[in-house]
Amino acid sequence: MALFSRGKNTSGGEASRERGAHRGRGRGRGRGNLKSRFTKHSPFATTRLEEPAEEFSGDGAEVEGGDKKIHDTLESSSEEEEQTYIAIRPYNALLQTLNTDAIGSQPQRKKHKLNNQKIRNLSASSAEANPYPAFKNVKRDVDHVEEPEEGGIVVIADSEVSDDTEEAEGTQDAFDTHYANPDEKKLLEGIRDAREGNWSTRTITFEAVWKTVTITLGSNAMLPWSSNYIPKSIKDLELKYKLKGPAERDILHPTSFDRHLASVIFSYRDLFFYDRTPQKAEKLRKLACLHAINHVLKTRDKIIKNNSRLARGNICDDLEFRDQGFTRPKVLMLLPTRQACVKAIDTIVSFCEPEQQENKKRFLESYAGAAVSFSDDKPQDFRELFEGNDDDMFRIGMKFTRKNVKYFSQFYNSDIIFASPLGLRMAIGSEDAKKQDYDFLSSIEILLIDQADALLMQNWEHVGYIFDHLNLQPKEAHGCDFSRVRNWYLDGNSKYLRQTLVFSGFNTPELNRVFGHNMTNLSGKFKFGKEKYHGSMLGLGTQIKQTFSRFDAATPLLDPDTRFKVFISTIVPALSRNSKAASGRGQGVLIYIPSYLDFVRIRNYLATASNTQSISFGSISEYTSARDVARARSHFFSGRHSVLLYTGRAHHFRRYRLRGVRKVIMYALPDNPIFYTEVAGDYLVASISEGMVDSGEVSARSLFSKWDMLKLERIVGTERSAAMLKEKGGDTFNFL
Repeated sequence: MALFSRGKNTSGGEASRERGAHRGRGRGRGRGNLKSRFTKHSPFATTRLEEPAEEFSGDGAEVEGGDKKIHDTLESSSEEEEQTYIAIRPYNALLQTLNTDAIGSQPQRKKHKLNNQKIRNLSASSAEANPYPAFKNVKRDVDHVEEPEEGGIVVIADSEVSDDTEEAEGTQDAFDTHYANPDEKKLLEGIRDAREGNWSTRTITFEAVWKTVTITLGSNAMLPWSSNYIPKSIKDLELKYKLKGPAERDILHPTSFDRHLASVIFSYRDLFFYDRTPQKAEKLRKLACLHAINHVLKTRDKIIKNNSRLARGNICDDLEFRDQGFTRPKVLMLLPTRQACVKAIDTIVSFCEPEQQENKKRFLESYAGAAVSFSDDKPQDFRELFEGNDDDMFRIGMKFTRKNVKYFSQFYNSDIIFASPLGLRMAIGSEDAKKQDYDFLSSIEILLIDQADALLMQNWEHVGYIFDHLNLQPKEAHGCDFSRVRNWYLDGNSKYLRQTLVFSGFNTPELNRVFGHNMTNLSGKFKFGKEKYHGSMLGLGTQIKQTFSRFDAATPLLDPDTRFKVFISTIVPALSRNSKAASGRGQGVLIYIPSYLDFVRIRNYLATASNTQSISFGSISEYTSARDVARARSHFFSGRHSVLLYTGRAHHFRRYRLRGVRKVIMYALPDNPIFYTEVAGDYLVASISEGMVDSGEVSARSLFSKWDMLKLERIVGTERSAAMLKEKGGDTFNFL
């Protein structure tokens, strides 16, 4: 169903676990199964060929270099697969014939009647074999766990008792003031202020590079003890004893930046950090994972200490031990790929150093897999995201005891849950609300979303769905001892104490909404990013004419329609007039379209409108097959296609090196400023270096409105973007 699709916008079709259109699982997730609308039965053409000029007659034999080789290789490999399939069929037929003959020679078996009970049992076993019947096309679920619930978290076995459960009496850290023993009066005041929206905002500049937006309650009711404390080293963090040595070993030479982030993370305040880079990724991951396992161990040891007190007896009848939530899982990590999950789990395991790791072999086989590497021409952010197992449908629970770690524990028996948004959405289950199971999210106290910019290229609606089902009252007890549940859980206020950490390479409206709407931590929230952008347009490698055309849209909802009208009234007429370049080759116009829905709209317009019949065009989207991609690239390079439509998600998942580009038109600015450099810079520079065109003949043109403020700032720079949005003397801005 559309609810489980991986694109930002959905419109029907069954879920698929195949990556993109043609490279297996993991990367490409479209905005619903929109591809099915435009199959060979669709009235809309996906391409239109230019009548070949005399020097480019035939099937484009003049195509040079790698593109033709790529096209031929893809054609031949596809033919080999087809021949292999055909060759297997006669052998299967022979086996079937032999089996039939063998069965025929045996005496006929007696027929037995099956009563209704046996039929019901058979149906039940079939349902167990496929725990998600709605996903008929999904292969065997490698993450499925057959394990009974252990009941409430109160009863913990002796094997789970750690050696350092006894903490010094009277010590107070952020865990105690935020979760274990919060001041009841301040807690109630903070919840009241949060519900009324009584927040105060303060913006400061840190080290002349970073901009920090701090939002706290007006009454500062729940500011933790360490709200203004910056640790000098890892030793100064309030860690469990068993974690101190590994933490000092693995987190070396923390910078001032690292120590400021650590002060926010370990004081249980919300954090939205939007300057994540591959260079910063490892340090961020270590800080977040250390905080997560530290929280799990402190929570567990608090319960163990209270268990021992109850076991000794002689407890006052009025004394209560409110030390837990409804269910055991306390930490949820949303990650983009299985490889990212491997990195997070390996980091946690390196900190807790377990003596035994149950199901480790299964984990390595299902998650690590064969190493996938890319050539050096792929950018670093691409290699970090997609090297290794890039499947984006997974979920796994981990249970921690004193000496052991168990992979693939049942969610209700787990301490930490690692999942992709799609994997967790599937775990919640059916569209029927009565059959959904999300009680395991009721007691999440730390939520980490790493590489949120990559999750935006999947289906962000799943992330919103998960937020909607976090910290709700459970539908079932799941063996919970309600006498041990903290009062703010019982009152339905746990979302005001949940800590949310979001790491992203850049800021977007979707992430701003998470910061403003879903981060409601009483201890406050921080937005941490660059103070000023210089602009990715400055790094194109050569002087290229860059034009930015502003249009006015009254609201964000009107922006798509207004943008389309501007495109067909200003861009399309120029394409029609210049349907052939003077050199005899095509125009070489690449139209970059971030949204798949906009891509479909433009493609259909070019295919059906009467004033576009002279424009030859091709298209490459995240759904385009390898053969069609090779054909589109070949025709565009040879000039048989004057225009090539190219989606943002196709570029995100593939990073094609397109040749023959003379002009770039950005239908909308990309969220990722690196994409602007690659599309408007690298493609045009390659054409110049190959001698296909002079530097004065290439250009890049972009459409933008005031709702593109965040994108524009990253591309043209902070100071220029402010002037371009306020300028009243004109709506066209040229840069060289």
